[in-house]
Amino acid sequence: MSPAIRLGPLVFPAELAVLAAAVALGLLAARLLDRPARDRPGADASGVLWRALIAGLVAARLGFVWQYRDLFAQDPLSILDVRDGGWAGMTGLAIGWIYAVVAMLRRGARRPAVLGALALASVAWLAGGRMLAPEGQAQPALAALTLQDLNGVPAGLAAFQGRPVVVNLWASWCPPCRREMPAFAQAQASRPDVHFVFLNQGEASPEILQYLRQHAPGLRNVLRDPASDASRKFSNRGLPATLFLDAGGRLVDLRVGELSAATLAQRLDALGSAGGQPVPAKASK
Repeated sequence: MSPAIRLGPLVFPAELAVLAAAVALGLLAARLLDRPARDRPGADASGVLWRALIAGLVAARLGFVWQYRDLFAQDPLSILDVRDGGWAGMTGLAIGWIYAVVAMLRRGARRPAVLGALALASVAWLAGGRMLAPEGQAQPALAALTLQDLNGVPAGLAAFQGRPVVVNLWASWCPPCRREMPAFAQAQASRPDVHFVFLNQGEASPEILQYLRQHAPGLRNVLRDPASDASRKFSNRGLPATLFLDAGGRLVDLRVGELSAATLAQRLDALGSAGGQPVPAKASK
C-alpha cells in the first residue's frame, strides 16, 4: 500500500485512511449488531464507540507527549499540533478498550455490539498498520536515483552506507518542509551516528542555496533530485517525506508529512533499535 493517498492536489498520509477505515468498520458493525436492541433502554453502542475513540486518541497523544516531555517542554504549544503524527498507538488502543468495557458495564450497552465492533475496528487498524510498514528490504529504486550535488556533480546515496541514513525529501516552497527543517538541523548536529541527507525535489541550485543561506546555513549533505523521482516513487509526490534506512541500507520506516523534534526523535530511536548490518563494500578487481 502506498504511504500517501492523493486526492487531486491534496496528499494525505495513508495511516489516516487506515484509521478512518477502521473507525467506519467499527461503527457499521455496531449499528448492525445493536439493531435488535434499539427499542430497549441502554447506551447506544455507536455512542460508546465514538467516546472510546476520543478517549483513545487523547490518551495516545498524551502518552507520546509524556514519552518525549523534554522536547515538548521547549515548545508546550506544539502539544496541540497533531500534524506531526506523534501518537502512542498501543496506549490509545488500551485506553479505548478500557473505556468501552467500563461504559458497557455501567451504561448497559449490549456486549456483543460493543465488543464485536471494537474488536473488528482494532484488528482493521492493526492489520492496516502492518500493511503500511516497509518490508525492511534494500531499495534498488533509491540506488538508481539520478542525483546531483549543488555544484551539478553527479552524486548518489551509496556514499552514505555504513550507518543508518535519514533521507528527507523537501522543497523550499513547501511550508511544512520549512517548519520541520530546524528539527532536522538540530538532529544532524546532535546525532553523528546517523547520516542525514536532504534531497531537494525539483529545484535549481540557486534557489536551494538562497534558501539555505537564509534559513539553514549549517545544513550538510544537501543533494538535488532534479526530476523529483524520489517523491514520485516513494511518497506519491507528497512533501515533506522522510525515509529511514538502517545501516544495511534497508528501508525500515517512511513518513509522509511534517515531523516535529519529538516525532523525529521517536523514529530515530526506532531506527537505532532496528539494527541491520552494514552492506559490505564490493572488492575492487
